Amino acid sequence: MYERDRSFGELVSKLQASIRDVASLAKGSEAESEVLLEFGALAEKFVPILDDLSGNDGAKGSSPMRKAVESLDMEFGRAKALIRSPNPREPVKQIEELAHDLGRSLGLVLFARLDISTEIKQKISALHRELMNTNFATGRITSSSTSSEVGFDSESEVEVEEEKDIIEEIEEIEEEGINLDINDVALQLKYGDDDKLKFALLGLQDMVNGEVVNQDWISDESIVPILTNRLSVGKQNSRLTVLRILRALASRDAENKEKMADVSSLSVLVKSLSRDVEERREAVGLLLSLSDLNTVRRRIGRIQGCIVMLVAMLNSEDPVASSDARKLLNALSSNTQNALHMAEAGYFKPLVQYLKEGSDMSKILMASALSRMELTNQSKASLGEDGAINPLVKMFSTGKLEAKLSALSALHDLSSLTENIQRLVSSGIVSYLLQLLFSVTSVLMTLREPASAILARIAQSESVLVNPDVAQQMLSLLNLSSSTIQCHLLQALNSIAAHPNASKIKRKMREKGAFQLLLPFLTESNTKIRTDALKLLHTLSKDSPEELGEQLGESHLCTLVSITATSISMIEKAAAVGILSNLPIADKKATETMKRANLLPILLSTKSSSSATSTSTDQAELWLEESIAGVLIRFTSPSDKKLQHFSAEHGAILSLVKLLSSGSPLARARAATALAQLSQSSFSLAKYRRSRWLCVSPSSDALCQVHESFCGVKCTFCIVKAGAVAPLIRALECKEADEAVLDALATLVQDENCENGSNYLAKMSGVPALIKVLESGIVKAQEKALTILEKIFRSDEHRLKYGASAQMVLIDLAQSTNSRLKSTVARMLAQLELLQIQSSYF
Repeated sequence: MYERDRSFGELVSKLQASIRDVASLAKGSEAESEVLLEFGALAEKFVPILDDLSGNDGAKGSSPMRKAVESLDMEFGRAKALIRSPNPREPVKQIEELAHDLGRSLGLVLFARLDISTEIKQKISALHRELMNTNFATGRITSSSTSSEVGFDSESEVEVEEEKDIIEEIEEIEEEGINLDINDVALQLKYGDDDKLKFALLGLQDMVNGEVVNQDWISDESIVPILTNRLSVGKQNSRLTVLRILRALASRDAENKEKMADVSSLSVLVKSLSRDVEERREAVGLLLSLSDLNTVRRRIGRIQGCIVMLVAMLNSEDPVASSDARKLLNALSSNTQNALHMAEAGYFKPLVQYLKEGSDMSKILMASALSRMELTNQSKASLGEDGAINPLVKMFSTGKLEAKLSALSALHDLSSLTENIQRLVSSGIVSYLLQLLFSVTSVLMTLREPASAILARIAQSESVLVNPDVAQQMLSLLNLSSSTIQCHLLQALNSIAAHPNASKIKRKMREKGAFQLLLPFLTESNTKIRTDALKLLHTLSKDSPEELGEQLGESHLCTLVSITATSISMIEKAAAVGILSNLPIADKKATETMKRANLLPILLSTKSSSSATSTSTDQAELWLEESIAGVLIRFTSPSDKKLQHFSAEHGAILSLVKLLSSGSPLARARAATALAQLSQSSFSLAKYRRSRWLCVSPSSDALCQVHESFCGVKCTFCIVKAGAVAPLIRALECKEADEAVLDALATLVQDENCENGSNYLAKMSGVPALIKVLESGIVKAQEKALTILEKIFRSDEHRLKYGASAQMVLIDLAQSTNSRLKSTVARMLAQLELLQIQSSYF
């Protein structure tokens, strides 16, 4: 007894020392000085109360009293830390919350129902009310009698009202002098109304905590069943007290746990998981305590909504509840069905653990369940992060048929997420997949399709290029597989060939006879296979057009033209025309075959119809336009005037002008190249027409302003008459097309019509656009723009108008450009009469 007294006395002494420290710190602090002074004054009011309690024999032996003192000591420790903190966040609010917490801890003294004088009780109640009604935000401390005079915000009013309810409850207990004995408690628990139940529960809680009642009484009075029944119908405050008593009883005796383990009691406890924070915390803590019973673990997982609520609590802001929920889920996961329910709720760690360490049957069960689940991307990411892929790959590589099939199905679902593809490659699955695809074992044939589908997804990652033989192995499988597998293999090969760093692999594919293997697929009846084969041929032929030309016979060319004319798939059309555009322009035989097959009118008709129904934002259509423009470069070659006339007669020039305004950067560049080729012929054709009309006095409106002839779109391929100059100038804004555009514009300032062409470009506002190329273009484009501007600036008028805007750009180029441009820059500065002034830049 002496040791216990001394222990309580030391506890009170320590608390009094903490209070004095807080009061001293509060008075000496500069931050929020008024608030802290008020708080320090409140703290000092605890000292006389503690003096009275320290000499009270009932307090010394009371377990609730010890808990109250310990709680107060902890709160004053928090107060010291807050006052000492250099830059606390929202200090006034935190100090106010501390005052309320101290009030709650002091309230525990009243609940302890000590045998103390009325005077001491009044002191405690008065300080309790003062603390609970503290509101530093308004610059004053309120009491219950004056709170109505202070302006509270709505949240503060609610909090004060809640605290007043607690105060009134304490006062009610004290004033009515309720002092229930054991029999009264049992009776009120069974039959009492809500108010009497409330007092009975408080009495029982004290009796249990103070070990006043024994296990025999608890069993004889059926306390546990009564409490669980009350839990299902009681109010929130009562439910919270019931849960706390049940937790104390569960920790006290295993017999009490057994009485809470029936389905009905567990169902009531599970309902509390969906209620407020405190009740949820107590309920999950109690369920965790009960989970060491096998029957409880088995039954909880069957209660509807239990696992879903526990999984939701994992992300709770309440760390205690979250930790207990995690522990309880781990305990429940010893049952495979529970682990599956957890996975369905989005908690995959137990399922992954079974995949790693479970029996063969449990691994199959988990993998099969995964393949049936509708997984979100977030779920797939969680499974990858939790380590599901490696054990699934191991199941596939070493397991029996059922294990392989379930693992492959699960891996197929997981492989749809980009983040998981790298994990699959790292797992070494690619070699296992290829090994299976080469297998001729009949029992494994059903696995080949899902294996090829996974391979197609893995190929989307550039990490697959680590193994340079993968593509060759896939190619060799093409003619040995079903149509579904062929689709997957071609999809994978297209992905591999499209990677920026795949040049070596593409070269090896060509060396291994890729063209010969793929060309037969041009006549494949399956549209998907045919389209994917065309796409791969197009990609491979970009790097080796001559080799494709050698492999492509007249029948193949005619087949490609037929696909262009008849296919309803925009992608298939684009791929077919793309292959034709990749063929060497010098291959006259191929050009003649295309011409005989009416390719040009087919292309122009396709372009016209697609432009009428679309805005050229679809990737397939943009690709088709690029491919058409590529073929038109072949049909506008300046070395074949007849072919140029053939193209012009079919309306190629107007289609090219449209592409300048609506096509992709590549389509614009190709259209500009084709127009440049046509425009190269315009001067000689215009000169010929002038000689034929010398006997006629021409109208100035009818003459071309550049060629001084009766130019036309179809007869002289004149880009001025075609209205191409303005869109060409606008196309200079597209950096990818500026070189080709500059080639086209340069044809207007050829030597014999340099002056006319310069005047026309100036008239069309081309000079500022050319100067802008000097500022931001690449070196080749700058070189071409300088050449054109040098010719334009031969005119005094143009030098005077544009020289000032060009000179600073030219000076910058003279300082920083490479040697290729220096001579041209020097001549232009001389033209502008700046060379002598700026000679130091050379």
